[in-house]
Amino acid sequence: MQAEVALTTTLVGTSSKSKESLLAELTAEHRRLDEQLQLLERRRALTPAEQVEISRLKKRKLLTKDRIARLS
Repeated sequence: MQAEVALTTTLVGTSSKSKESLLAELTAEHRRLDEQLQLLERRRALTPAEQVEISRLKKRKLLTKDRIARLS
């Protein structure tokens, strides 16, 4: 949740940051989400909470990708 608030704050404060730095932040966030997903998906069995976490991470990763596309 904190990351989402920070990302929203980052997007709202676009006027104070360059487009390139915002793209760099979003790309780093996308990469971090991908790494978290890969760690969870390597497990043989997932708890229900982990399955929900995978779904949540995939949604956030997609939203981040969409934001990157809009800024590019």
